Amino acid sequence: MKKAFIKASLGFFSMTPMIVATVALVGLMQVHVTPQTLSKLFGHGDILDVLTGTLVGAVSVGQGILSYVIAGELIEQGVSFYAMSAFTLAWVTIGLVQIPAEASVFGLRFTFYRNVLALISTLLVSYFTVISLELLS
Repeated sequence: MKKAFIKASLGFFSMTPMIVATVALVGLMQVHVTPQTLSKLFGHGDILDVLTGTLVGAVSVGQGILSYVIAGELIEQGVSFYAMSAFTLAWVTIGLVQIPAEASVFGLRFTFYRNVLALISTLLVSYFTVISLELLS
């Protein structure tokens, strides 16, 4: 038990700088990227909104519950459902800011494949989610 605790402690302390850097970047993103700033990026067509929503969500990491609040605010400002479904999915599944920390824990190959698959899924799911909502209404 003592040996496992020591090994876990060493692993944690070796990752501490990466964790602190990730938290700092997330904090900066949350302070400087406001819903007003994001709303100016959207409204250029369905496909571009999906791509923009995916890109913005991928770099705007944070807690998943916050993505729903921000998406609700942006929808009230007239941003499309295409953009917000892509933004919400990318926020939760793709973490560009967290790649160094994730790669150090899980390995570069796993991190690469997970993010590529998350990107493809985000693009497809966000687009088809809105299409299926339109078919239901």
